Amino acid sequence: MLRVYIDFKSAPSYLALKPTLALAERLAIEIDWKPFRTTERKMTSLDPDETVGQRHRRIRDEAQRKTAIKYAAHQGIDLRFPDHPDCTDLALSALSVIETDPLPFIHAAFHAYWQDRADLDDPATVRRLIDTTGTRLGADLSEICDRIEIAQSEAEADGIVGAPAYVIAEQIFIGREHLPWIEELVRTTQL
Repeated sequence: MLRVYIDFKSAPSYLALKPTLALAERLAIEIDWKPFRTTERKMTSLDPDETVGQRHRRIRDEAQRKTAIKYAAHQGIDLRFPDHPDCTDLALSALSVIETDPLPFIHAAFHAYWQDRADLDDPATVRRLIDTTGTRLGADLSEICDRIEIAQSEAEADGIVGAPAYVIAEQIFIGREHLPWIEELVRTTQL
């Protein structure tokens, strides 16, 4: 089984979804989807008085966004970054207690955040995603607000530092660029 940590507000997590699913299909392995809260920064604007460090951060952030948009276009995804990254804690909490196939919910949540600009920390929005995808939770939505804290603590204790993150054969890989290594590991060790 391949354990995969994601956050719905993480562009790298969104862009890793299709390649991860393709890998799992090629290798005939199951995926255990886990939530991981990332810290996404608001895009800074040009400031005539910015320091060298601020300029480097701004340029790096712009380059990362442009790269993400290019990769998204290659996958047929219209990736539109929000002006201010929103909290996705409630949707992540829901992910941690899904009892049915989580994939429809995952697809819907990514689409809702990146295309519809939906607030994935709003109970009405998350309830709508649960209902429209036929997802069944192991607890009532009103009782799961703190589940992301528990899931986050467990992930960090296991060495997860970002998303997407992959765990297989007790090895951790951060980022979708490691998918070829993961595939090689699975093929050579016949997990």
